[in-house]
Amino acid sequence: MNGRPQAPARVLWAAAWPITAVFMLSNIPTPLLGVWQHRIGFSTGTATVIFAAYIGGLLLALPFTGALADRYGTRRVLVPALAAGLVSCALFMTATHVLTLIVARLLTGVAVGAALSAGTAAVAHVGGPERRPQAVLAASVAIGTGLATGPLLGGSISQYWPAPTVTVFVLEALLLLSALAVVYALHPPAPPLPRAAPGTGRLRLPSVPPANRRGLTTSLMAYIPGMTGTSLLLALGPILLPSLLHTGNRLVTGGIGFMMFGASTGIQFAIKKLPLGRILSTAGIVTGTAMLGTAAAVLAHSLALLSVAAVLAGIGQGMGQYGGFSRLGTEVDPTRLAEANAALSAGGYLFAGILSILTGYLSDLTGIATSSTLFATLTAVAALIGVFLINSTRVRAPVEERREPSPVSAS
Repeated sequence: MNGRPQAPARVLWAAAWPITAVFMLSNIPTPLLGVWQHRIGFSTGTATVIFAAYIGGLLLALPFTGALADRYGTRRVLVPALAAGLVSCALFMTATHVLTLIVARLLTGVAVGAALSAGTAAVAHVGGPERRPQAVLAASVAIGTGLATGPLLGGSISQYWPAPTVTVFVLEALLLLSALAVVYALHPPAPPLPRAAPGTGRLRLPSVPPANRRGLTTSLMAYIPGMTGTSLLLALGPILLPSLLHTGNRLVTGGIGFMMFGASTGIQFAIKKLPLGRILSTAGIVTGTAMLGTAAAVLAHSLALLSVAAVLAGIGQGMGQYGGFSRLGTEVDPTRLAEANAALSAGGYLFAGILSILTGYLSDLTGIATSSTLFATLTAVAALIGVFLINSTRVRAPVEERREPSPVSAS
């Protein structure tokens, strides 16, 4: 016990709003890639570089944001990160060159990196030790909600509203400003602990204490394939749908992203009482099935099959994400939690970004059908190998078996 009053459930969920707002920004541009591609002119490979540029910004930010948040407080990291998100909105609104889009995506990645490390840790600080499992759920659901609503918002506005590349980012900027207000209202200005653990605050590759390395490794086995699968579908969606499935409606692109990450969000409520080992291994099975379904959808030119595969990919990603963050959230010392979250996120996004870019450039050489089928199959194989390794590794007790108060109320 830390002597602080227990935060009400509604405060815990409100504290997660900045994560949702930032993750909306990460996916809003996806349905708009076709608009920029027509307006500016660039290849499929360049489109995937633009998509994956935010992963580069994220990987640059994670070594700083996790350690700095643990040492100096989450608010001091989140405020400049949200400011970076606002600048990226301005760049998206005025972009007339590929380089501008890449810089905007890099800044988006900085904000996403802070949300993954400092934002998730901030929600845990608001909830306190008694609500750590609920805080993990709130933060993970906030990620999925942002990822789901972002492409739907971008797709609907780009299809039906005038000046879509301006309108959507004005709206997103307003959401980021509201997130900034939440950070000042709810997130602590400094860590709740009197002093940081030795070694925190140094700028380094994010890691976990030696005792937690097995937990991180096991989590990555499920998290990496899940993130790679959903990133692959997001990166290629705006190109795959018109070229193979004969639909140029950007709402369809956004709708598939919404279904995918809506499934990611919903599944996390359903699995929260399952043992972590089962969650992580099932995540790999579902992701592998989703990627094989994606390959089949491309070969069959089937929008219906691709939609089913996207939903399964979202379920696999959501399970891997929740299982990974849950294991770290219940095992890692609070003074290293932001850095631990950063380590998990860096591993997942690194492979997702590399594979998306390789797929895009291979599409320019061999065609999108060949490249997407090949890399979807490779992701499926990696996911199923991960299942074998997870089942060979002993996983600690499930979240619900650890000491915690009564479940979160609906208030």
